[in-house]
Amino acid sequence: MRALLSMREELAVAEIWKWTNLTLAFVLELTALGALALWGWKIADATPVKLLAAVGMPLVAAVAWGLYAAPNATSDHPLLAVATKIAVFGGAAIGLWVVNYRGFAIVFVAVLIGNLLAIKLGHLNA
Repeated sequence: MRALLSMREELAVAEIWKWTNLTLAFVLELTALGALALWGWKIADATPVKLLAAVGMPLVAAVAWGLYAAPNATSDHPLLAVATKIAVFGGAAIGLWVVNYRGFAIVFVAVLIGNLLAIKLGHLNA
């Protein structure tokens, strides 16, 4: 009986670990979109251009993500998925760095790397 309870506890902890990391991945994706919007807003001087860049950059990223990188993406090309993830997350980190949110950029990249390692090494797929 004790071994069965221990096995159930281990499975419960594994599920919590899985969903925590998958949730963190989603939060990082949303953070990347926010960082792209911030970068878009900060790179321009005129308000119409600020609005266009702040809406356009994350919109293009979200559409690309949906087409190539999302779990149920319409395209099933692993290379395009990796390229999209690098472009979105890399763009977000570069954008944060460029607008002088350098500490946040470093933390974003560190958390992103840790999360990706936890998901890939732990085989944590949705």
